[in-house]
Amino acid sequence: MPAPLTIADRTFDSRLFLGTGKFSSNESMRDALAASGTRIVTVALRRADLSGGHDPFANILDFIDPEKYLLLPNTSGAMNAEEAVRLARLAVAAGLPKWVKLEIHPDPTYLLPDPIETLKAAEILVKEGFTVLPYINADPVLAKRLQEAGTATVMPLGAPIGSNRGIATRDQIRIIIDQATVPVVVDAGIGVPSHAAEAMELGADAVLVNTAIAIAPDPVRMARAFRLAVEAGREAFETGLPDRLDQASATSPIDAFLHS
Repeated sequence: MPAPLTIADRTFDSRLFLGTGKFSSNESMRDALAASGTRIVTVALRRADLSGGHDPFANILDFIDPEKYLLLPNTSGAMNAEEAVRLARLAVAAGLPKWVKLEIHPDPTYLLPDPIETLKAAEILVKEGFTVLPYINADPVLAKRLQEAGTATVMPLGAPIGSNRGIATRDQIRIIIDQATVPVVVDAGIGVPSHAAEAMELGADAVLVNTAIAIAPDPVRMARAFRLAVEAGREAFETGLPDRLDQASATSPIDAFLHS
């Protein structure tokens, strides 16, 4: 099995994060989480009832066992740093962990993260003692600045959210991984299990998947497929991948045959 993943002061036996949006029901989401083997689950705070009143239209937290999963509040929907910080503080006040997936994307068409507001919010939240996991474009300079600010990970996108395009930013992600002093989690755009395996083979520490599992005809089976892909990709990376060659290299060299 691949080595465990450590983020901040916690260790996890899965390198697959799961989002909780777009599922046809909370029951389907619950079953997919179990099949995936994930230990970190993101929840958009605007979709959750933080009052403890178990609102039947916003009761997603009732289907996520806090003893089994780290619940990672997500500031998705925040338009700027001020809104993101307010959402993170509300989550803690409601009893959620002082961990946050920092996500600020004011553009409604492409949902690309705002780098300036993200860095600003990260600096505030780190100073307040939050474990911050920021979602960013695949920008090596920003990733380095966020690490210097004290974030627990960086989470560069593979492609725009929900696009299923795969690792379109692989060259930038390679640079981010090469410079990383914290775990690198590829987030967004991962549409099929082979995309997740590719991210792990590049050297990413984890991947976050949502849409591809949530909209699958059988989310449980798809979650299991992603679990296997992440494990295979990471194990291959840890084992050591072969170099690419410009020419063919025979598996049974003919000179050995002639001299035997």
